[in-house]
Amino acid sequence: MREALDQRLLNDLLEVRAIEGGPSIAELFTHIHFVRLVFVSEDAPEFARALPEKEWMFESNPDRIAQMLNDSAKVVRDAIKSRVESGRGMDLHYDHPILFLQHMIWHEGYHHGQIKLVLKLAGHPITDENAGPVTWDIWMRKK
Repeated sequence: MREALDQRLLNDLLEVRAIEGGPSIAELFTHIHFVRLVFVSEDAPEFARALPEKEWMFESNPDRIAQMLNDSAKVVRDAIKSRVESGRGMDLHYDHPILFLQHMIWHEGYHHGQIKLVLKLAGHPITDENAGPVTWDIWMRKK
């Protein structure tokens, strides 16, 4: 019963917006996915994948959103790895692949903050204790 309630709550929260007309949480996640794929197609076209039909798409299935983000993360990882190993810069935006990665981190960090704010405004804040293991703790690993 609890799992069903949590799943329903999760689905409902995907629709939450900070303000009327602003992006929903689901749309913020699909935007991140879209931007990853667009930048790879522009900067490392040999790794390009088909783009979603819409940049700010509402996806109601959290598992589908997670799969999209995992897929586009792999595309970015493969493009960066290839360009670093070959010593080749990015084709359009950056001289070095690490600068491309820096842009991705900045962009996603910005939207991470938006998502946390939307959830807080909706009465479902994510504490640093809950967010940390899947965000900051990953970046801070020494090994």
